[in-house]
Amino acid sequence: MAKQITNLSFNGIQSIKFLLEVNFYISVIVLIAGGMLSVSGSYSIFEFNEDLYGALGNNLRMIMIYLAVTEIVILIYCFLRKNFQVMIPVGFFLILMIGSMKFYVEINTIEIDENFPLFFFYTGLSHILFGVMAVIERNKTEAHKDQSS
Repeated sequence: MAKQITNLSFNGIQSIKFLLEVNFYISVIVLIAGGMLSVSGSYSIFEFNEDLYGALGNNLRMIMIYLAVTEIVILIYCFLRKNFQVMIPVGFFLILMIGSMKFYVEINTIEIDENFPLFFFYTGLSHILFGVMAVIERNKTEAHKDQSS
């Protein structure tokens, strides 16, 4: 009976891990696509206010492109180093972008798409959860190695 409960618990943890991993990769796709498609006026997932022209209009688009490129570079680094715990601070910075965008809006007295805060919250939280999962997995692996030694 105890073994069945342990197996159910293990399966539940594996399912949560799988869902967090799938959600993370979806958030990465959304972040990269959202950034790259912001260059295009018609295919962008965000509405860029018509009042934004010149430098202001391009600033938001450039920020989104930089975020997409940065995400790609960080992912390459994580895959090469096999170290995904760096996603925790990346997630915090994505969530901090909500405040940065609000500050940008206040300073420039402009309106931006209402989906930006939700976008940054979702991608940031997904990165944090994935990073925490990577830390737990790494600690579990190290503890298992210590026990076998």
